[in-house]
Amino acid sequence: MGRIYLSKADVTELEEKYVLEALRSGWVAPLGPEVDAFEREVAARVGVGHALALASGTAALHLALLELGAGPGTAVVLPSMTFVASANAVAYTGAEPVFVDSGPDGNVDPELLLTAVDALRREGTVVTAAMTVDLFGRCAEYDDLVGALAERDVPLLEDAAEALGASYRGRGAGSFGRAAALSFNGNKIMTTSGGGMLLSNDEVLIDRARYLSTQARQPVPYYEHTEIGYNYRLSNILAALGRAQLSRLDEMIARRRSIRDTYASALGSAAGVRLLGRDGVRSDDDDNCWLTCLVLDAAGSHVDVDDAVARLNGAEIEARHLWKPMHLQPVFEGRRSWLTGQSERLFRTGLAVPSGSGLTDAEVERAVGTVRSVLELAA
Repeated sequence: MGRIYLSKADVTELEEKYVLEALRSGWVAPLGPEVDAFEREVAARVGVGHALALASGTAALHLALLELGAGPGTAVVLPSMTFVASANAVAYTGAEPVFVDSGPDGNVDPELLLTAVDALRREGTVVTAAMTVDLFGRCAEYDDLVGALAERDVPLLEDAAEALGASYRGRGAGSFGRAAALSFNGNKIMTTSGGGMLLSNDEVLIDRARYLSTQARQPVPYYEHTEIGYNYRLSNILAALGRAQLSRLDEMIARRRSIRDTYASALGSAAGVRLLGRDGVRSDDDDNCWLTCLVLDAAGSHVDVDDAVARLNGAEIEARHLWKPMHLQPVFEGRRSWLTGQSERLFRTGLAVPSGSGLTDAEVERAVGTVRSVLELAA
């Protein structure tokens, strides 16, 4: 009996064909026709003017923050409930990360984010950007943020690493900010094994980031550098893998949605269990269903997340806690935060379960059945 993973890469013969063709073309460097085509195709899919393929989503956030002016003596406001890459990118620039708590669906609380921005500005702190994170493939509440941040002249940076293919009011995740970052890490909705992309309608911003991502090399016939750059570009071979995955994106989203529906059907009657994002005012119809997350409410559930993770892993079913909030991470101890307790509750009660589009029907049946069994055994 093999182990069932949370979100294993879903790769077929189509990806093999694209990669083999790229290899045989001779373009094995971080430049080439696959990179150019991948950038055009992702920009078109999301609905933005320009894209820059990079070695990771973290690199995309780092370059975007630099272009927005983040640096020592400034602050960037961002959600506490996120993967550490969001906060690390801020730290790379020397800016102060300021954390804000979540709303009920785990995404940042818009009102609290604006409160934090206003308070920082009143005390004279320069807020160079406000970052959202489209958590677990669900867009943040952009109706409440885009106009309000524009009125304050604070750029919005969208960390859409988990959300390619999701949408909000008909617009694609990654199209709301002055810039946005996608991730193509191996566990994402689609992958280039490792990789990411910076998106923007601002051509100047993308051109400048492209220059920095290639070691800031001056356009002269020899190697000349007038400032510090980065080795952040995506290879042509990995871009070919990404193009094949992008052509299957809708198919993979549909499979993940089907898996979420199976969990909902199987667990719908379990006491004290709810699906994150399917229990609020806004439906999850526009989510990409990257990860299905359960919330084990203390009032109705007799199993805690630590027990559930241990029992599922013991049964060779990978399961994880939701992100540990950044304000609880030792590396960010003492950083300023605006909190309500929501992200801490979700961390204590949230459980991510196998959701990958590559799961077979038998694996889905086994994963869902084991999750149900673990929850019912403890009831």
